[in-house]
Amino acid sequence: MEWKISDGLTDYQEAVAFMEARVAAISAGEADECIWLLEHPPLYTAGTSARREDLTDPDRFPVYESKRGGEYTYHGPGQRVVYVMLDVGKRGHDVRRFVKQLETWVISALAEFNVQGEIREGRVGVWVQRKDKPLTVTGQPAEDKIAAIGIRLRKWVSFHGISINVEPELDHFTGIVPCGIREYGVTSLVDLGLPVTMPDLDVALRKTFSEVFDPATA
Repeated sequence: MEWKISDGLTDYQEAVAFMEARVAAISAGEADECIWLLEHPPLYTAGTSARREDLTDPDRFPVYESKRGGEYTYHGPGQRVVYVMLDVGKRGHDVRRFVKQLETWVISALAEFNVQGEIREGRVGVWVQRKDKPLTVTGQPAEDKIAAIGIRLRKWVSFHGISINVEPELDHFTGIVPCGIREYGVTSLVDLGLPVTMPDLDVALRKTFSEVFDPATA
């Protein structure tokens, strides 16, 4: 397993080209699995389920068509993007289980900072309750999204992956309907009042990875 961490901002198309090549090499048995931690310049990506009407400000940032699952997503400085190039075939050929493991991994990493991430039926990603905000019109606690998940598989090797909001410019999310969901907001670790840095999150991600995925294959 290779852990790759890139400083600065990584061009999106360069990242996709790297993933394409690495996935092919993993499939051929010529390269190790890879977790790549990086940040992108401000941009929007459209997953395979993206609806054009959810791109509300198409001229704001570059928009890239992505073959990952999901809808529109924002990437930018202050957001940790985690590209996950793993052999799902040797992990049981179970896509649902693999996505569940990714969700659990994010939740476990957030728990390192005493943040309770949660999954919601019918809503992709990881959510946090906002008890500091007014109740919704239905009387339920307000909730904001803190992490997105969208993957693709080729020959049972995954790529694309996860994005976790550390300290992005939250206003940048307003150019899209994130993941097609209009009723809820977006938050970050710093927005929640936590002085978490990108290296802090990286440590938490490395620590919790082996707790979620089978050590024999991780």
